[in-house]
Amino acid sequence: MSERAAPFFCPYCGDEDLRPNEQGHGAWECAACSRAFQLKFLGLLAPATSGESTGGEEI
Repeated sequence: MSERAAPFFCPYCGDEDLRPNEQGHGAWECAACSRAFQLKFLGLLAPATSGESTGGEEI
């Protein structure tokens, strides 16, 4: 099995100095802005079928 993907940059400051955090799976910390965050995979989106509304209004 392959390794999990790691984030390339901090979602808050954009810096690339990230390290795994002790809080558990998917937790990362940024050395540049001293923030910790956690990533979670929610699932795959179902493909849109033709004829369905996209939620936008017609003008």
